[in-house]
Amino acid sequence: MRTPDALPMMAPCRYTTATDRLREPLHTLFAPCQHATEIRKSRFLAHAAPVASAAAALAFLQAVSTPSASHNCWAYRIGADYRSSDDGEPGGSAGRPILQAIDSQGLDRVMVVVTRWFGGIKLGVGGLLRAYGGTAAECLRQAARVPIVATTRVRVQCGFADAALLKARLLELGARIDHEAFAADGLNLDLSVPTTHMAEVQERVVAISRGRAALQVLD
Repeated sequence: MRTPDALPMMAPCRYTTATDRLREPLHTLFAPCQHATEIRKSRFLAHAAPVASAAAALAFLQAVSTPSASHNCWAYRIGADYRSSDDGEPGGSAGRPILQAIDSQGLDRVMVVVTRWFGGIKLGVGGLLRAYGGTAAECLRQAARVPIVATTRVRVQCGFADAALLKARLLELGARIDHEAFAADGLNLDLSVPTTHMAEVQERVVAISRGRAALQVLD
């Protein structure tokens, strides 16, 4: 366990506005992770995970919270959408520093829950800021992360004869198949395509199907 003196401090937030966040490439977590520490006899356990929506963030909160613990404080950042909770700790002493830990590391689409078991010694507001923010920051520092790639949602309508090759060639460009459905004359594929590869996707759809397949941009 770390001692209070060894607990890493939060880095100051790199972003002063939402525009600042958009100027730098953002990352999200590759997988859920956790980190535990002890500070003046209180135990802190951070859980962090990649999330795609507010509903997913709250579902993660429900999954990792410990009802018997003293506090389950949390924050999430999903683009311009963010929320935080002090869960009974003094206002601004827990949820806000957790959110700052997310933002200061250039992360997005991330939820962090820090659970505390009170050990009998009050930390004061400053101590709580350092404890919650530092525990969240260390959890995120240890986590594997992946870059967030801007995508465009498209629908490809193709014949059965072209479907297998089209899927294989589009996956090579980083496309993700979100949904596929059979139609009377072929297959409808809904995909999320890296926006930077949209021109290549269109070229491959035309070339492989010899112009028979149709591509529609959904957003």
